[in-house]
Parts: sequence; C-alpha cells; structure tokens
Amino acid sequence: MRRIVYAGTVFYTGDSLAAALLEYARALASRGMADAVHVPGRLPNSEAEEIEVLIGPASQLVSEPVHDLGPDIVDVEALAELRSRAERVSALPDHR
Repeated sequence: MRRIVYAGTVFYTGDSLAAALLEYARALASRGMADAVHVPGRLPNSEAEEIEVLIGPASQLVSEPVHDLGPDIVDVEALAELRSRAERVSALPDHR
C-alpha cells in the first residue's frame, strides 16, 4: 500500500496504482500537459472510493510506503488505463 500526498491531501492506494500514477504524471510533465484521472483509493478513515487527481507539469506528488492498512488496493482496469495513458503521452513527439 502507498500513501500519496498531493496538494495538501493524503490518500492511500495500491503499490501498482501508485507507480502507474507517478509514471503518467512524469509523462505528462515531460510534454507540458495535464489531465484529470480517477484512482481507486482510500482517504484517511474512510472506505475505498475513487479519488480524482489533476496531474500536470507542476504536480508535486509524493508516494511513500505504508504498512498495516489492510490489503493492497488492486484495480486491474484502472491500472491498465493509467498505463495506457502514460504510453500514449510518452509516444507523442517532443515539441520543445
């Protein structure tokens, strides 16, 4: 499980989802782009839900490991979508 710190908010998501979110954020930042995505996660003291995150060139995301918060959050469809978006953005020509 990973704790994501973003814009003064904390939420928790699975290891693979956190890695895919950061990879997509990195791809967007390298192209000067932004996007809003939904990430399965949990806010502190709440049940699982969809967290909407706006990521772009100025995003400052922190991902850190946490333990003892229950089973890892896994969502195969959300993971595939994040990875697909990152691949599409990474494949764009660099206009800088």
